[in-house]
Amino acid sequence: MIFKKQAELGDRNGVSYLNGKVQFQGVSLNVYSYLVDGVLIDSGAQSLHKFFEAFIDQADFDQVMLTHYHEDHTGCAAYIEKNKDVPIYLNQKTIASCAQPADYPLYRKLFWGKRKPFHAEAMPETFQSRTATWDVIDTPGHAYDHKAFLNRDTGQLFTGDLFVSERTKVVLAEEHVPDIIKSLERVLKYDFQDVFCSHAGFVGNGRSALERKRDNLLSLQQQVQELQKEGDSAEAIRNKLFPQKYPIIKFSGGEWDSLHIVTSIMREAQ
Repeated sequence: MIFKKQAELGDRNGVSYLNGKVQFQGVSLNVYSYLVDGVLIDSGAQSLHKFFEAFIDQADFDQVMLTHYHEDHTGCAAYIEKNKDVPIYLNQKTIASCAQPADYPLYRKLFWGKRKPFHAEAMPETFQSRTATWDVIDTPGHAYDHKAFLNRDTGQLFTGDLFVSERTKVVLAEEHVPDIIKSLERVLKYDFQDVFCSHAGFVGNGRSALERKRDNLLSLQQQVQELQKEGDSAEAIRNKLFPQKYPIIKFSGGEWDSLHIVTSIMREAQ
């Protein structure tokens, strides 16, 4: 199988980044690692290690903050542990699992590589970088250990996989839409300007974009609940609201599917 891999370096509003991309048979995935004020946010994917390791080697940072445990965000954490004398922070809920060999489906290993075990420290509620104070915000939904990071001094918010896109059409089986809505509402209580997403990159007018995503999910939640009251099954609701079949659904064997949006909302309503 031929996977096309590439990466792009850049800088936006004082934030340096590497955006790594993997393409295969109509499915294209990407992930960012950010560097700001001596903080590395997420480590990139093992499948793109030659790009992310070069970025890490040249980067000047004192600490690593991981938004969550997924392999596209933690794939080069073991390389950092081996080659840099800096602490790596992760939600305490997933420290133990990340210290073990990774266990996730084959298609994800093909896209993102196999994450090697690494050792992390428990994520604090706030932390100091070289010139700023940061808030660590609980943002579960995409993953149960998900965190977002806000630089109080600059108003820059790093949202991991909380945003990704304004209109959610497919999600992982583990995702929980009602929790994503609550997490969006939580971050919107903070004062921020710039938004840096781990897949969409820099998001212009970030607050408005997050508000639109929240509103879209609230509308979607209401539609699902109304159809549920009418007696529609989860599959019937999925077919009405998400008639398009995206390539990732078949490629992932259903781990990614619009159906998971529907079922997470239906479970919450019961």
